[in-house]
Amino acid sequence: MLGTASAMPVATRNQSAQALQVHGRLFLMDAGEGVQTQMVRYRVPMAKLEAVFISHVHGDHVYGLFGLLSTFGMGGRMVPLHVYGPANLRPFINFFLSYNDWLPYEIVFHPVNTRFPEVIFETKSVTVTAFPLLHGIETYGYIFREKEPQWNVRKECIAEYGLTLTEIGTLKRGEDVVREDGTVIPLAEAAYKPFVPRSYAYVSDTAVFPGEAEVLKDVTVLYHEATFLQEHEDKAAARFHSTTLQAARVALDAGVSRLLIGHYSSRNLDQRLYEAECRTIFPETYAASDGDEFEI
Repeated sequence: MLGTASAMPVATRNQSAQALQVHGRLFLMDAGEGVQTQMVRYRVPMAKLEAVFISHVHGDHVYGLFGLLSTFGMGGRMVPLHVYGPANLRPFINFFLSYNDWLPYEIVFHPVNTRFPEVIFETKSVTVTAFPLLHGIETYGYIFREKEPQWNVRKECIAEYGLTLTEIGTLKRGEDVVREDGTVIPLAEAAYKPFVPRSYAYVSDTAVFPGEAEVLKDVTVLYHEATFLQEHEDKAAARFHSTTLQAARVALDAGVSRLLIGHYSSRNLDQRLYEAECRTIFPETYAASDGDEFEI
C-alpha cells in the first residue's frame, strides 16, 4: 500500500497508489502525489514496474505520474512502460512528453473504454480485467487473476505406470490417460494442481452500483474504497463514494475471502473506526495503512 488517503492531504498518508507483484511481475494501480518517493521508502523495486493502471484522472490518483515517469528517465530506464487508463488520460501524457522528449524509454498508452468487464492485459500467468465504476467521471476498476496452472505429474507415478512423454503431456493438460488396452490412469491419482488461482480486485473511487458484487464474485482479496463512515452516507452519495458498510456489503455479497479498505476521508484520522464498522458486516476486513504489505 503506497497511499491510502483521499483527496485532501494529511500528514500520515499519501494519496492513492498500490503496487502488486504477480510471479515476479510488478504492476502499479494509480499514482497519487509522491508515488515514486513512496516506492523508494517502502523498497518497491521500481525498475521492475511493467505497467501502470490508472482508475481515473482526479488528481489524488494521477498527479504522481509525472514524477514517476521523470524518475524512470533519470534512472536510465530503456524498456517501454505501458500505461492503461481512461481516454482522457492521454492529454496528461502528451503534455508531459511535450516537455520531456529526452526520455530514453517509450511510454505506451492504452486507452480503456468499456461498458462491461473486459480483459485488457494478459501474460502467461495473469489477466487484468477492467470494468466501469460509478464516480461522476469515467472511472475503472481492475481485477488481476492468475491463470489456471498446468497440472503437475507425480514423480512416483511416472515410474509406477511407465508413463510416456505423450501421456505426461495428457496429464499436464488436465486429462485422464486412456491406453489402447482400455487401461485408464485417472488424472486425480497421477497429477495435482500446484496452486489454486488467486485474484485481486482494485476498486477505487465509486458509489456502489447495481451488479458490482457480481463483477467481483469470488475474488480472493478485494480492495474497496471506504471514504466515509456510515454516518456520512449522504456525503458519500453526493460525491460518488462508498461508506464502510456499503463496501462491506459488496464484499459479503461477492463472497470474497478478504476485504481491504482505504481512501479515508481527512475528517477521520483513526482508521480503526472504519475497520470496526466494516467488521459488523464482514469480519475479514482490514483497514490498510501506507506501507502495509498483504499476501494474497
